[in-house]
Amino acid sequence: MDKLELQKTAVEVRKGIVEGVHAAKAGHPGGSLSAADIFTYLYFEEMNIDPKNPKDPDRDRFVLSKGHTAPGLYSALAHRGYFPVEDLLTLRHTGSYLQGHPDMKHIPGVDMSSGSLGQGLSAACGMALGAKQSKKDFRVYALCGDGEIQEGQIWEAAMFAGFRKLDNLCVIVDNNNLQIDGPIDEVCSPYPIDKKFEAFNFHVINIDGNDFDQIKAAFDEAKATKGMPTAIIAHTVKGKGVSFMENNVGWHGKAPNDEEFAVAMEDLRKAGEALCQK
Repeated sequence: MDKLELQKTAVEVRKGIVEGVHAAKAGHPGGSLSAADIFTYLYFEEMNIDPKNPKDPDRDRFVLSKGHTAPGLYSALAHRGYFPVEDLLTLRHTGSYLQGHPDMKHIPGVDMSSGSLGQGLSAACGMALGAKQSKKDFRVYALCGDGEIQEGQIWEAAMFAGFRKLDNLCVIVDNNNLQIDGPIDEVCSPYPIDKKFEAFNFHVINIDGNDFDQIKAAFDEAKATKGMPTAIIAHTVKGKGVSFMENNVGWHGKAPNDEEFAVAMEDLRKAGEALCQK
C-alpha cells in the first residue's frame, strides 16, 4: 500500500474511532486518534497477519498496552477485515464483544487482553521470548502511552527485553504529551524517554508519528536491527484529525455530543476528499 492509500485508510480508521465513541457515549478518542496512523501502518503494511486466519501460530503479534485506546485498534481491525465495520457502533454496549478494553477471548485479531496500564509490555516480552525459544520468526509489537510509561512495570519489562536481546520486539511510545490529568511533563515527567530506553539497551528511533514516511523508515530500521529490541518514540498530536480535539486534554476520555460528532465527521470527510484529489 502506498503512502496516499495509507493516508486515506487512516482517515477511515479515524472515522471509525469517532463513530464508535459517539455511539457508545463513552470512550477514549484523543489517544486513539493520535495513534491512528501507527495502527494503520501496522495492520495494513507492517505486520505479517491474515484476517482469515487470526490464530495463525506464525503471525506477528500486537499488544495494545494502553488498552483504553481500544477504539483505534478496533477500527483498524474492522477496516482490515477481522470483523464488520458496522460493529464499531456497538462499542461498549451491553452484550457487545467490543468492550472498553481489548479482549483476546472474544475479539478476532486481538492477541492480548489489556487495559491495566503498564502490563502490556511485559506480555509482549513474554511473546517475544517465546518466539525465540520456539525458533519462530514472528515479530512482536507493543504500543505504550507516554503517560503509561510512568508505571514502574514498563521499566522492569524494558530491562528484561534489553538484557534478553529481544530483537524481535518493537515498542512504540505514543508520545502525544497529554494524559488524563494534563501534560505528562507536569504530572510526572518521563522525559527524556529516548535516553531511558537507551539505558535499557534498546535501539531508539525518534519520529513524527503522524508522518507515514517516517513511520515506514522507523519500522524498516527496527526490522534491520539485530541483537537488541527497538523503541520507536512516536511524537504525535492528541486528537489528530479532529480540529477541536487536537492537543486538547479534555478529549482524553469523553465522547462527542451530536453537534461535536457532526463537526468531527465533517473534518474527516474534508480530509478524505483532499486526499482523493491528489
